[in-house]
Amino acid sequence: MEEKRIPKRSEVPEQYKWHINDIYPSDEAFEKALSDAGKYPGEVAAFEGKLCASPADLLGYMKLDDEITEIAEDLINYSNRKSDEDTAVSLYSGWCDRVTALLVGIGSAAAFAVPEIISITDEDMERFYKEQPALEHYRIALDRIRARRAHTLSPAEERVAAMAGEMMASPSTIFSMLDDADIKFPDAYDKDGKAHQLTHGSYIPLMISEDRELRRSAFTTLYKTYKGFENTYTATISAHLKALAFNADVHKYENTLEAALDSTEVPTSVYYNLIDAVHANMDKMHRYVALRKKILKLDELHYYDLYSPMVSDVTQKITYEQAVETVLEAVKPLGEEYCGIMKGGFESGWVDVYENENKRSGAYSAGAYCHPFVLLNHTDDLQSEFTIAHEMGHALHSYYSNKYQPVTYREYKIFVAEVASTFNESLLMQHLLKTTTDKKTRAYLINSFLEQFRATLYRQTMFAEFELKINEMQARGEAITSDALCELYGKLNDLYYGSEIVHDPEIDHEWERIPHFYYDYYVYQYATGFSAAIALSQRVLKGGDKEREDYLGFLKGGCSKTPIDLLKGAGVDMTDGKVVSSALELFGELLDEMETLTES
Repeated sequence: MEEKRIPKRSEVPEQYKWHINDIYPSDEAFEKALSDAGKYPGEVAAFEGKLCASPADLLGYMKLDDEITEIAEDLINYSNRKSDEDTAVSLYSGWCDRVTALLVGIGSAAAFAVPEIISITDEDMERFYKEQPALEHYRIALDRIRARRAHTLSPAEERVAAMAGEMMASPSTIFSMLDDADIKFPDAYDKDGKAHQLTHGSYIPLMISEDRELRRSAFTTLYKTYKGFENTYTATISAHLKALAFNADVHKYENTLEAALDSTEVPTSVYYNLIDAVHANMDKMHRYVALRKKILKLDELHYYDLYSPMVSDVTQKITYEQAVETVLEAVKPLGEEYCGIMKGGFESGWVDVYENENKRSGAYSAGAYCHPFVLLNHTDDLQSEFTIAHEMGHALHSYYSNKYQPVTYREYKIFVAEVASTFNESLLMQHLLKTTTDKKTRAYLINSFLEQFRATLYRQTMFAEFELKINEMQARGEAITSDALCELYGKLNDLYYGSEIVHDPEIDHEWERIPHFYYDYYVYQYATGFSAAIALSQRVLKGGDKEREDYLGFLKGGCSKTPIDLLKGAGVDMTDGKVVSSALELFGELLDEMETLTES
């Protein structure tokens, strides 16, 4: 059979390409806009020394900042989307570099702004609002800047802290170079003795193989290699923890967690409540592990059995058009307007559908002001269908935020970024479960949903707990040794996975390969976002007009409120661990059905 050739960009039918010229009508128009934007560093610098003295100048600066934000978003989107269409075109990558250089120049010119805004007394700030009523529009944005006053040092001290920034980023850089470039793994071997190349990219595909010997070989080989570098990884993570502690201390935060969450306006109680809620529902995870052992018919379940599918893949060709139709059916609970906007997006150039030569891999949504742009590499399968639901969830979030919020408050915070996408995946999953009667297909879908809970809610929370505990070890002055880290990680695996799985000693070294531990308390947001999305989708599916409008109000909110307040308006309070527990109730129900299906 002749291998299917990947088409050139020019060979892809136009109906499957996004309409990039909705941003700029031509490359020449982009070039002119980029050239014209060269004036902005000078215009920004002209405000230096004036923001704390004149309400009119402060207003002028804030308006200029809005103007730059709009122009910059268009420049970023056009250059990056063109580059992603064909990464081999040096012109487009050159555009990206030029836009980045412009933004660095603007940022450098604006370095005076935050210190000046912070220096305005509360009394003078209120006087500014009275003298320039138009400043009221910027009150929330200015309050966010001024809220950092307690954690902002003198200009000289801030310069020193900034100078330390590159050194503080070194542990992450060292980890990346070691993990991505330097570390090499021996081959893994299958039951017939055939060698299989083991890399970061091949590890998970090997772990889902039906050949258990291949899975075991890949698992033991990978972690034996990591163990050989354990002292280097320990020194690297220890340096990272010291850098976080330095940053928290000099900026007068109580601890590293508070320092990390402050910029996202999320209280630390959300982090602690997530861990507590998952602990309270650990019985469900242990049931899942026991069920996996039973379905796979294993006398002993090992960690290298966790990725092997409990239900064999359901071969099902789903064309792009069929997937779009199904996704539109699944999101009907969100109302005619939402469905109409999504349908219009599919029909009017939001989506770049198929792979072409040198196109960027993967999938994403970019929220441009004219309309969102969604990159896919559709492959006519169920996973691609879920990718459409996910990315269009992001797209509709951006669409509503851009439509209903002024430029000052359009960009939603990272804490809520994954809610809308996961919400749509949940709607699609529950629509498919509702409309699927074939037992094998239904079991396959439930298995996929259960895996999302395991990997996104439980596993990411375990990562979050490990990150918290190692930072606490650093704060208490305890030695950060490889033995201590491996012991802690091993105990957490025992806690989360329970007694039905064999404690393979290799798993104690898994922390060494997780890049998220260098992201400064980022990973917990996967679990909170997933929990919020599940809870909200259940609320909308079981509710009526009010519940739907509450959720749409969240999509329209941008960053006009804190992420916590936006989610409260939608119907979930992330400061209450009940949200996570509510999501895990669905996990329990799915377990019940999976147990019934496998028995029958």
